[in-house]
Amino acid sequence: AENAVEPLIVEKVNEYRRDNPGLGCAKLYLIVKRLFCESGGMPGRDAFIELLRKNGLMVRLKRRRHYRTTDSRHHYRKYPNLITDIIPSRPNEIWVSDITYVETGEGVCYLSLVTDAYSHKIVGWSVGPTLETTYPLEALRMALSTIDDTSSGMLIHHSDRGCQYCSNEYVAELKKRGVSISMTQSGDPLENAVAERANGILKVEWLYKMTIATRTECKSALEKIIDFYNTQRPHMSIGMQTPDEAHKQCGEQKRCWKKGCAMG
Repeated sequence: AENAVEPLIVEKVNEYRRDNPGLGCAKLYLIVKRLFCESGGMPGRDAFIELLRKNGLMVRLKRRRHYRTTDSRHHYRKYPNLITDIIPSRPNEIWVSDITYVETGEGVCYLSLVTDAYSHKIVGWSVGPTLETTYPLEALRMALSTIDDTSSGMLIHHSDRGCQYCSNEYVAELKKRGVSISMTQSGDPLENAVAERANGILKVEWLYKMTIATRTECKSALEKIIDFYNTQRPHMSIGMQTPDEAHKQCGEQKRCWKKGCAMG
C-alpha cells in the first residue's frame, strides 16, 4: 500500500517544492499527511524523509550577502521596550515590525513586515525599492485595517530603533490609533525575536532559493509566499498550527520546540 502511494506523495512534494523550495521536512510532512491520511498508505515521518532523500527533494541551503536595513543614528525620539516581560495571550496584543531585503534582477527590494506576536500571522506587509518610511507605513496601515479599533485591549507595536519606525509619520499613525510604542534597547536580535524569525523563515524557506527577475515579480511572489505562510505552514511555536488558525484563538499557546530546534 505504501509503495502504491509513494509516487503520488513524491508528485505532491514536487508541487510544494516548486512554490515553497525551503520548507523543512517536518512541516512538509504534516502538510502532506493531511492530504493522504484518509486514503491510507501515508508513511511515518522517518520513512517520508527517506523518500524525499531518495528523490532529491531535501532542502539545499545557499549563503547570501547581507544588506543593512536598520539605521538608528538619527534625531528622532527612541521609545523604551515595553514587552520585555510580556507573553502575549491573545491576537492583536503585540505586533512586531521589521524590514528585510529581497534580491531581484533589478536590484534589492526591501520587505516591511508587521507580525502578530501571539499567532505569528503576518498582518501587514509592503515591498519597495528603498528604505524610505513609505513602505513600513504601508505595512502598518494594512495591519491596522484588519482591526476595528484598539479599545478592546491594549495593542503594543514593537520594533527596532530604525529611523523609519521612529519617524514623525510612523509614530503619528500609531498614536492616532491609540497604539502603544515599544522599541528595542540594543542591537540584540533577541529583543525582536518574533519579527526576526518571520523574516528568517521567508528568506530561508523561499526567497534564498528563488530567482526573481523584476521588482514587479517580487511583489507577486511575496503575495503567494505570505499567503502560504499564514494559511498552510505549521509553526512549532504555536503547537504546529498555522498562523491563521492561531489568530482565531486566545490563551496560552502550546509549543512544540525540542532542544536544539529552531523556533519556527
